[in-house]
Parts: sequence; structure tokens; C-alpha cells
Amino acid sequence: MNEDSLKSRAVPVLVPMPAERPYSYLVPEHMSVQPGSIVRVPLGPREVAGIVWDTAVDQVDPRKLRPISQVFDCPLIDAKTRRFVDWVASYTLSPPGMVARMLLRAPEAFDPQPWTEALKRTERLPDRMTAARERVLEMAADGLAWTRSGLAHAAGVSSTVVEGLKAQGVFETVMVPPRPVVAEPDPSYGRAELTGDQAAAAETLREQAEGGIFGVTLIDGVTGSGKTEVYFEAVAAAIKRGHQVLILLPEIALTQAFLDRFHDRFGTKPAEWHSDLPPRMREKVWRQVAEGTVRVVAGARSALFLPFNDLGLIVVDEEHDPAYKQEDRVFYNARDMAVVRAHIGGFPVVLASATPSVESRVNAEQGRYARAVLPGRFADAALPHLATIDMRRAPPARGGFLSPVLLAKMRETLERKEQSLLFLNRRGYAPLTLCRVCGHRFGCPVCSSWLVEHRFRGQLVCHHCGHTEKRPEACPECGTLDHLVACGPGVERIAEEVVAHFPDARTIVLSSDMLGGVKRLRLELEAISKGEADIVIGTQLVAKGHNFPNMTLVGVVDADLGLANGDPRAAERTFQLLSQVTGRAGRTGKKSLGLLQTFQPDHPVMRAIVSGDSEAFYDREITEREKAHLPPFGRLAGIIVSAATRPEAESHARGLRKAAPDSRDIHVLGPAEAPLALLNGRHRFRLLVQGEKRSDMQAYIKALLAAGPKIRGSVRVQVDIDPQSFL
Repeated sequence: MNEDSLKSRAVPVLVPMPAERPYSYLVPEHMSVQPGSIVRVPLGPREVAGIVWDTAVDQVDPRKLRPISQVFDCPLIDAKTRRFVDWVASYTLSPPGMVARMLLRAPEAFDPQPWTEALKRTERLPDRMTAARERVLEMAADGLAWTRSGLAHAAGVSSTVVEGLKAQGVFETVMVPPRPVVAEPDPSYGRAELTGDQAAAAETLREQAEGGIFGVTLIDGVTGSGKTEVYFEAVAAAIKRGHQVLILLPEIALTQAFLDRFHDRFGTKPAEWHSDLPPRMREKVWRQVAEGTVRVVAGARSALFLPFNDLGLIVVDEEHDPAYKQEDRVFYNARDMAVVRAHIGGFPVVLASATPSVESRVNAEQGRYARAVLPGRFADAALPHLATIDMRRAPPARGGFLSPVLLAKMRETLERKEQSLLFLNRRGYAPLTLCRVCGHRFGCPVCSSWLVEHRFRGQLVCHHCGHTEKRPEACPECGTLDHLVACGPGVERIAEEVVAHFPDARTIVLSSDMLGGVKRLRLELEAISKGEADIVIGTQLVAKGHNFPNMTLVGVVDADLGLANGDPRAAERTFQLLSQVTGRAGRTGKKSLGLLQTFQPDHPVMRAIVSGDSEAFYDREITEREKAHLPPFGRLAGIIVSAATRPEAESHARGLRKAAPDSRDIHVLGPAEAPLALLNGRHRFRLLVQGEKRSDMQAYIKALLAAGPKIRGSVRVQVDIDPQSFL
């Protein structure tokens, strides 16, 4: 083959590694590929899966190119998805290969699923009829194909009866395709009766889904207002048009109630996609999404990178939730990237929340998003009455954390045989353990954080890197026995206090790191919904949209907790979290109460929650953001420099700061040691880049990194465009 022929058979392949561009490979003569083909290629001493890309091939000697090893029998990654990958990589300043890696997370699914051997009824009859054989023939009379075990089980006979009939030619062997992971949803199965504002909002969403054009609609409705039922109408319209639908949820592994509601509306559950999905099921879902067999996916943020065959609608539920921000390898916000994917694909996207993000509210006010407001609860159920407990005037008893006011209301709730929820956004028993003799504090050996005591497990745990150690009997510093003291409350300690006050109450602690994992959490959430608990103590996972019909009292143990840091989003986060938590009460119409224990009852966040005047809070927060040129009125980016030693990290960070180009509308702040200065054994410094709304932040940071010192030794540099966390 001459050089020109070789050049014509060279193609770019994007491989799942941190390369800035696709690599060029040679297509063997017997092989055919096109942009979007998933292929296996040699990369160094190993072989990896990659995607044939659209860019031009490198100008290298084609005789030096290595050949593609295999083309997988797999649907193409379509042009819109490839464009989305390029856009995410460009916006987040991530290597395109690392974004493509998120598309290729189910390598076993690249080959077709094997067909299954099954049995089908023929015209022949058995030589002798028995009752068992008669049941089998009756079951198979519909002419459908059955697996041996399935037919035997359905007919209530042993598999030998089925085998005997096959041996006589009564059944023939046929091959059937793999079963869908979920049945096809029926858009007319269980349509809800919507009234007033719900019906108007649903009609708007339905028209957009039927029109199949890009647009963003924010459903802004109070907790319990029926937002899910409203956007289900858009889902139904998209299904009727033959499109696929993606519903993003912040905690899909914990939202069994959502899956059940979907089943009640569409007659089947959606396919799930999240980190707790078993590998074999992940492969089936990935493949069937690519083939178009799966019509609806409900998933965590990573579901945004599934290879949809014909995506026609994205719904982002609880759009304000910080869980949508990924802060590992590729830093991205799934809510924002969902809007981008919909824009590229030319289809609508729905954002839903009782406490929308400030960014979404501003976009709605400025006309970029449509806004549907649901001001009342479903079936006219009353919102809970909210009040603060001033902890300066009604402090807890010595050694306790619950005010007498809150305890009295819990007692009344128990007497009415209704449920109480106590919320504290701290896992474990106590956030700090120290020695009363020498003052030694138990810190993580590889992070600049204190170890949290988990008394149920008898362990001290770092919630940042996962380090654990057994809680000792003696102080490791001075050797004194029995003088270790837990400082501050965690949910386990609050549970201990609750049991002391209400020993006969059925108490459940809900926390994401409890033993038993997601399965146990789902069982306990189901038990609470059925009324099998009297008092629930939980962390922020209890705020994730759960419906507890008998919950009439919500107590926030430390309402000030989220305000005690320098995060510019602290007020917004606290308002959202506390509003969501108190919204768990009274969802079925019972009279309900939300109480916030606080030392700052006059704080604007507390006043906004108690008064129910969310508009006043948003007006104030939006005004403050605009004055400070903070998002969405300005742009932010974080640059995180980490290294094995503090001098390495600090030196590189200072070198970057010195290399910052001059700009009238972009400023670099720092470097400063990160609040979490040591994480997993790595020392961390942060720079904050702040710019005007129209500034080209990505180009500026690219120039800064190019002009800065070369990365050497253990140094790593991560860029976080639109940061949500400032730790």
C-alpha cells in the first residue's frame, strides 16, 4: 500500500486518557469505521476502547501508525453526543479523552448481548397426556417462546416434564433476543388529575415536548406542590413522539419513592443509572440505551453521558442540589451541562425545585428560561407552620442539644401517634474527640480535618478521605484511660439523647454512611413512609424529596451550621436545605410544624424561612450577588494546586499567580492555603479567578497555565470552572 493510500485510511481516535487531542490510527483494509465507531486500539503496551472522532488526523508518517485492532458491533456515538463531549471538554478545560471516558464506562456492553435459547410450541402432541403435561401445553398455547425454567415455573411442574415434551417434538428450540431491562412505559397508563396551576404548567411542558425544540422551563413550586406529576406530562409527550427521556435525580440510589411514583404513572419503572448499580445491569442499561430499547432513564449526574439513541427531553429534578456538581477529574455541573446537551440536541429541558438556584431564578427573570410557578400544595394541603427557637432564651439541659421547646412538641406529636423528624447535617456521634487531660485532638493523619466518632461502629472516621481507626480506650498522647470526650453533636449523639427522653418511641437514624448501605436506607425509608417509626433523626439525605405521610413535626437541631463559613453560597445553601427539610412535614394535609433551633433568629435566612417569604430572600440574595459581581452576574473559577509537600504546592501556586496575564475584566486572587489544606496526604493551595460576565475565562486560564511554571514532581493542577465548593 502506497503512502497516499495509507493516509486515506488514517483516522483520529479519542482514547479515555488525559490527552489533549485524538490519536491517529490506521484502519486495516478488511475493516470499515466512521466517526462515532467504538473501536479497540493499542495504547502503549495495552489495548483500550476509543471512539473514532471528527478532527483531522495528525501530520505523521502513516507507516508509523498502529492499526485499529477491532471495531465493536455497537451503535455509533452520534454526532450530537460527540459535539457535546467537545463542548464539555472546552468549557471545563478538561482533556477530551477524560470526558469521552465517561461515555465508555461499560466496556462489556460494546459487544451485543447474547440471544437466549427458548422453547416454542409445535403442532405435535405428546404420546401420552398427563395432568402436568396438560398444564405445560395450556401455558404455552399462546404461541410465545418460553425459557425452560420459566415455562416449568409458570406451569408448576419440574423441568423434566418440559424436557420430555421437547424430546417428543412438542416444543422446538428458538433463539430470542435479550429481555429489556424494563418494560416500555405507557404514557396513558395512570394519568393524574391536575388542577389549576398544575394543569396550566403541564400543558406548557406538554406543548414544548411535542414541539421538539430547545427551551428551558423552570418549575418553581413549594414542597408537595406536585412538580413531579407536572413534569411527568412532558415525559409522556416525549415518549408518545418516540423519543428517549432522561430524568436526573441528585440521589437516585435513595429515591425508591420516585421510582414507585413513576411506575404508578407509566405502568413500569424507568431504567436506573447510578454508582450502586451492579456491573451486569450497568452493561445492559448502557447497551439498551444505545440501541433505543430503554425509553426512560432515571439517573445520577453520570447518566448525562449515556449514549442515547434519540434523546428528546431532559428533566433535572431538585435542580439546586449541590450533588449535581462533580469535583473529580472532570469538574462539571450536571444541571448546566444538561441545558447544553438539550441545546445541542434541539429539544426541551425541565428544571424543577422548591428552592431554585439563584442562577436559575435570574435566568428566568431575564427571560432566558420560562418559569412555571406552583404556589400551593397538592390537594390544598397546608404548608407547615414555621418558627425559630432562640437557643439563647430556651437552651438545652446541660449535656444536651435539644431545647425544652422542641422536646415538648415532640412529646405532643408522639401522643397524637404522628411522626417527628430531627435534622442535623453532621454524620456520626460527634465531630471531634479530645482528651480531657492533655487536650489531644484526634485528627486525620492525611487530611487537615478532625476524625468523627461513629459510636455505633466503634470507629473514628475521616469524612474526606475515608481513613478509619478504632476508638482507643486510652489517649495515645498521654496514655490516660477513660478520659476521651466527644465534643459537639452528630446524628448518633442526638439519637442517644432522644432515646433518653423517649425510651418507648421507635427511633431510626438515617445517614449515608450507616452500616447496610443503600439497601438498608431504602428499607428504612419505606418503613418510615408506612408509619413504622415515631422519631427519625437524619442528615441531609432526608431532604431529598421523600414523602412521609404521617410526618407532622420537623426540628432542625442546628440551623446555623451552614452559615458558619466563608462560602459565598452559604446563605443560599442554608435557605435551600432548611426549606427542603421543613417541607417534609404535613405533605398529606395534616397540621404540621417546623422548628429551627438557632442562635441567630434575626438572620435574613431564618426570617425568610419562617415568614414563608422566599421572594424577599431571593431579591436580597440576587442584589448582593449583583453588587459583588458574583455568579450569575460575574464569573468564577478555582485553580487548585496540590502536591506531596507544602513547599512544592505553595511554590507552584505562587508561580501561577506571577504568570497571570494582565486583564481589565479578570482578576486573580491568592494563592491561599485551602480551608481543607491537607487532603488524602496532599497539601493544597487555591487561586480564585474572578471575571466579568462576558469575560473569556477559559482563554484567560489557558494563557495563565501556559505561562506558568511547568508541572514537575508530585504537583497537580485542577481547574474548577463555576465552583460550588470553596474547601
